[in-house]
Amino acid sequence: MATVLSIPDRRILTAVNSGASSLSFVGSGFIVLCYSLFKELRKFSFKLVFYLSLSDLLCSFFNMVGDRSKGFFCYAQGYTTHFFCVASFLWKTTIAFTLHRTVVRHKTDVEDLEAIFHLYVWGTSLVVTVIRSIVHFMTFYVPLWGAILYNGFTYFQVIRMLNNATRMAVVMSDQAYQFDSRTDTKALNRWGYYPLILIGSWAFGTINRIHDFIEPGHEIFWLSFLDVGTAGLMGLFNSIAYGLNASVRQAIYERLELFWPERLQRWFPNSSRHRSQTQQSELAALKIQDQQ
Repeated sequence: MATVLSIPDRRILTAVNSGASSLSFVGSGFIVLCYSLFKELRKFSFKLVFYLSLSDLLCSFFNMVGDRSKGFFCYAQGYTTHFFCVASFLWKTTIAFTLHRTVVRHKTDVEDLEAIFHLYVWGTSLVVTVIRSIVHFMTFYVPLWGAILYNGFTYFQVIRMLNNATRMAVVMSDQAYQFDSRTDTKALNRWGYYPLILIGSWAFGTINRIHDFIEPGHEIFWLSFLDVGTAGLMGLFNSIAYGLNASVRQAIYERLELFWPERLQRWFPNSSRHRSQTQQSELAALKIQDQQ
């Protein structure tokens, strides 16, 4: 017997989708605004984060404004949301590729590949969006889990290499190199959790699609609730994990210092120096590109 969600249940899912997408829109918009306002952030390493946030911003926007009750707007929302959502997790693969090529392969030419990155991300997103009406699962969830596997494998290699470099420094008693390696490893260990954002955002959506395929017409409210809620929050998770790094915090703090009363500045006399050191260690993995 087919089980269709009731109208109140669908209204709840719509509200959850709008609320989650709104949070992602605000988070992604904040990163886009920081990149636009602060010239010191316009380095290649953060430029990729900007493109990621821009994709999340547009994905959240179209997810909020689409009207599913009308035919044309329903199709418009579906295709635009699909396009920018695919672009979002593809930009994550370019960030992973950049780290791998810089840290593991010791290449300094990643910035020259920006045009190829754009062709890869926007071109792939366009192709899978055009053919999504034929096979939706194959054109979204296959690229999605391919990106998850690639990111996980890449970050694992990068972190393993830095850990090996740290152990080698200990053996060689090279204290300076040992310190640099440990700061790099500390930063990249945090990056190693980033593939979990994709998994957390789309695991329930994948399970829900598989369930719909196996039992069409038998919808489960709690699974749909988790599907809509976690997918809608992807932009917020991305903006926090990728965008709110030490360089962004440092840029914001320096602007605030210009307007803070002097009595407040005396409470944090060493904040600027400490934040600057944190920024250097957090972005150490991409320091080669940023110096060019």
